[in-house]
Amino acid sequence: MWPALFQNSALPAVEQTLQFAERRHAILAGNIANADTPGYQARDLSVSDFQTALKDVIQAKQQTDKQSPGNGPARYEGLSESQAMHNVRESMKQILYHDGSDVGLETQVTEIAKNQSMHATAVAIIRNQYQQLKMAISESVNV
Repeated sequence: MWPALFQNSALPAVEQTLQFAERRHAILAGNIANADTPGYQARDLSVSDFQTALKDVIQAKQQTDKQSPGNGPARYEGLSESQAMHNVRESMKQILYHDGSDVGLETQVTEIAKNQSMHATAVAIIRNQYQQLKMAISESVNV
């Protein structure tokens, strides 16, 4: 759980994106490792399900913040923020089994490259957030 200082930043959402990318990378690497296994079915995490769940949490938080700014912890349609983020994490556990036993090495490598890009973007956002925080603490733009 993020401290209150970070609750209104992008860090909680970016953290979930990093966790999703790490889990998805492990699954995609497993697909490649089992490419020659007879009858193996490729697995993947649904990027669209994850993005939808995360978008729903962000929109609900923004709506709640507009209705009652500064009134303590945000609530999302009867859920606390930690419960709402738990729902985002649950979307990561939904493994999809695709038809057929062909792993499709080219497809898996392409998906790993896209996943790595998502991970790198999330890391860059977190790095930028911490640099801004460091500048604010030091009261200097030359950090």
